[in-house]
Amino acid sequence: MDTSHEIKPIGIGLRLKNSVSMKTITISVLILLLLIPMGMIKSIIKDREQQRETAIKEVNNKWAGTQEVTGPILSIPIIYEQKSREGFITVKKHLHILPEKLGINGNIKPKKLKRGIYEVVVYESNLENKGVFKLPELSNYSDAKEIQLNKAFITLGLSDLKGIKNQVEIKWNSTKIPVKPGSKIGSIINSGVTIPLPDLSSQLNENIPFNYTIKLQGSQDLSFIPIGNTTEINLKSDWNSPSFFGNFLPDNRNITQKGFDANWKVLQLNRNFSQNFMDTNPKKLMKKAAFGVHLKLPMDDYQKTMRSAKYAILILGLTFLIFFLVEILNKRKIHPLQYILVGMALCLFYILLVAISEHSNFNMAYLIASLSVVITITLYTISVLKKTKISLLILGVLSALYGFVFVILQLEDFALLMGSIGLTLILAITMYSTRNINWYNIQFEKE
Repeated sequence: MDTSHEIKPIGIGLRLKNSVSMKTITISVLILLLLIPMGMIKSIIKDREQQRETAIKEVNNKWAGTQEVTGPILSIPIIYEQKSREGFITVKKHLHILPEKLGINGNIKPKKLKRGIYEVVVYESNLENKGVFKLPELSNYSDAKEIQLNKAFITLGLSDLKGIKNQVEIKWNSTKIPVKPGSKIGSIINSGVTIPLPDLSSQLNENIPFNYTIKLQGSQDLSFIPIGNTTEINLKSDWNSPSFFGNFLPDNRNITQKGFDANWKVLQLNRNFSQNFMDTNPKKLMKKAAFGVHLKLPMDDYQKTMRSAKYAILILGLTFLIFFLVEILNKRKIHPLQYILVGMALCLFYILLVAISEHSNFNMAYLIASLSVVITITLYTISVLKKTKISLLILGVLSALYGFVFVILQLEDFALLMGSIGLTLILAITMYSTRNINWYNIQFEKE
């Protein structure tokens, strides 16, 4: 009886089993499958980051949030009489006047608060404000029924009133006036304090100096709106990693390990709202002109962990490439299940990294996590391949890979350049190492 038709499929099966192409496809599929747990790990990192953001919000709610300082704005009530169907009615409007000069000298004292395992940057600041108001020509409002110079007031806007830590008094000309809570011009400043002024009738066409000091708590950000015809702001702090933001960057800045100092000078011509206004509401334009400083922590651990996770396919691919080349050069087969176990160990690195970094600094966490994974894979390789030299080679390659990724994480501005150079070198080394391999004539050891 002819059985040749039964032998042929077995021969094909063996050839497929020992085919380099099939092994390459299998390894590629395994890498793609391992991206599924990597996606889950990224979700865990994002979840931990959201928990950190929740902790920051809780601290901000109790301490004080980010602070944006607006003002002072001088407002004068003006009464108009308008005709309606029922007769004449009175309408109250406000003439809003911004200072001719505004200067702020601020000293920021940051500190770190803990909420569970999370750190939050908060600060205490001492802001010395001084400037000059000049009343405009009121004859332009001759059609008004009454200009209530005896009911004028100043408004100072602050984002979070919980942050005020002193009884604020403004020195208006030579008179000290205490402030009152709340804003009377909610359409422009919805959160702030009000200073009722004495009768301004005797101060028309005069330069009226003012000054006051406010001790203000806040979290992370401190910003200002340049409302003066000339606005000059000087800030000092012992925080050595500031980030300046907004519509204006400092004209001068000095950042050292001991802290920073920065100063801004903004002119009326640099912004898009007028010095005096009545019917218009420049709130949005004022917001756009804001600038300030963010007291940032150096790149936080979750960002670094997420960045390192983006290199997971690189680590997986290159590690599997090394094991594949070990198979080819030593003619020793490695089972797909063993590839999976090595891949799971590589994925576990990122869980270890995020978990340890929450209780230590990122560099130490990276060292511990990478050593744990590299040693585990090396010991497993010794057991599987029974060749110490090859295992030591894999130890060196894995150590180099994790070291390479660590360097990329540290070099934020040059990460793409270093990554491109590194990948080019890896490809060149791989091509050189496999230049003499006859891919059509590869035989593995019998299992």
